[in-house]
Amino acid sequence: MALLLAQTADLLEIDGGDSFRIRSYRRAAESLEQTTADVASLTGDLTQLLAIPGIGKGMASNLQAIAATGSLPLRDELLAKYGGSILELLKLPGMGPKTVALLWDAAQVGSVDQLAGAIDAGKLNGLPRMGAKQIEKLRKGIEDYRRSSGRFRIDDAEEAAQKIRAYLLAFPGIERVTPAGSLRRGRETAGDLDLLATGPACSPEHTAAAVEHVAAFPGIQNILAKGENKVSFQLGNGLQVDVRLLPAASYGAALQYFTGSKAHNVALRQRALKMGYTLSEWSLARLDDNSVVAAETEEEIYAALGMDWIPPELRENLGEIEAAAAHKLPVLIELGDIQGDVHMHTTATDGRNTIREMAEAGLARGYRYIAITDHSKNLAMTNGLDEKRALEHLRRIREVDKEMEGRIRVFTGIEVDILPDGALDLDDEVLAQMDVVIASVHTRFEQSRDEMTARILRALENPNTCILGHPTGRLLLRREPYALDMGAVLRRAAELGVAVEHNAAPERLDLNERDLRLAKELGCRIVISTDAHDTRHLAKMEYGLRQLRRAWLTQSDVLNTLPAKRFLAALRTRG
Repeated sequence: MALLLAQTADLLEIDGGDSFRIRSYRRAAESLEQTTADVASLTGDLTQLLAIPGIGKGMASNLQAIAATGSLPLRDELLAKYGGSILELLKLPGMGPKTVALLWDAAQVGSVDQLAGAIDAGKLNGLPRMGAKQIEKLRKGIEDYRRSSGRFRIDDAEEAAQKIRAYLLAFPGIERVTPAGSLRRGRETAGDLDLLATGPACSPEHTAAAVEHVAAFPGIQNILAKGENKVSFQLGNGLQVDVRLLPAASYGAALQYFTGSKAHNVALRQRALKMGYTLSEWSLARLDDNSVVAAETEEEIYAALGMDWIPPELRENLGEIEAAAAHKLPVLIELGDIQGDVHMHTTATDGRNTIREMAEAGLARGYRYIAITDHSKNLAMTNGLDEKRALEHLRRIREVDKEMEGRIRVFTGIEVDILPDGALDLDDEVLAQMDVVIASVHTRFEQSRDEMTARILRALENPNTCILGHPTGRLLLRREPYALDMGAVLRRAAELGVAVEHNAAPERLDLNERDLRLAKELGCRIVISTDAHDTRHLAKMEYGLRQLRRAWLTQSDVLNTLPAKRFLAALRTRG
């Protein structure tokens, strides 16, 4: 619902609509994103809808329309006017509704392909705010978008999966629903979503009613296929979902098969054949008489093949089958191993919550410590801290630390910008007073590989740098990593004792799994954190954990699995 309202606001702005009306849609969308209430279940109760901040009678009527039809008439009307692809333009870097409106009015540009054609034809030359640099930026943005088109971030896929799962479990006789595919393996993006359901309603003689229930999911934009035990459909954001209704007797075989990866499954089938079995989505069976050996659970299947059960995150045919057969799989890191989150922002810069609120939220998650690491002054758009404000902020963090009375430690910190020449954005005398100094690149991403590598290496040399933040600067499906000699950076970080961050924010997930493996091989210290700008963002740690697990990392590989005193002691020695 929030997405549809936000899209309507964007379309209204493109259409030159009333600014008050646009703000009302945006405010309502933000309210829905923040509320913990199940809005879909409230649409029959006007009083409860109106109790949500930003929802008046008109907006409540819109929510009821969305609940009833899965869409919004005004949004559909505007999309009919401009074409269904115009919202794609907003996914390009630097492209807001006003710029989209400019391009539409000047050149009837209503899609990414039309924009590429207009650039090639020179139609953008001379338009307001369309200098050579901006046009080149758009050209590169189009290239990046086309590479990532059809992929969805892990958090978007997870959110869709949970909504559909809750809907399916409300049907009598559906007892279990499990995501499979890329999402279950924890990949950072997904091309589609596979959901497997089982229970009495999923037995072959009873699936007809369950199939109709699946097909009536209110978020469906388009039904692609509907069979005896499978429904394929597309959501409003374009994500394709395949729901399979399966008998309990073959659920494990189906879960193993549809989880993948393809390479893992091929290797597993080859092992099965050598042992005299055939492995399919229905069962592990003997080749000679087709009798079923295992099918109900994954554990039974792997055991029958002489292997330990393999965590889904490892199923990429990168040695996990051999390790499982030799009973040498690592004990992967788990969410409960994390004792603190050490990268977050507050209202002092661009965060939504106070120091105390972040501390209380960390405590509620069971953490023993957090670090407050607001931005430095180079990021003016975030109200970054200069030396004077940083010292005052440090004093306030220490006050909150005392107020928490030992229930949770609150470390002083900063996320200091790495300037284009590699210098840090605050005086060393100020940085030296911080418990945790994260050095990050936030500007001048276009530097050459040699320039960026030298820039970061210089920042690592600063004795106050404890952690290198989001080391490649990428934004998934939006911005490619900047050019960098990652091997040189990780080797130097290991030599200096500077930890490297895995930023668990699902828009970043930086370092990626390959670089995490390299960091471990080179002996780097690794920290995982959420870069939270809101108390709710602390929950996003789980997305980063999946990447650590995909990289085969264990509890001992990650610094902030240590208690508070040992964590501080494990950071780079300074002074």
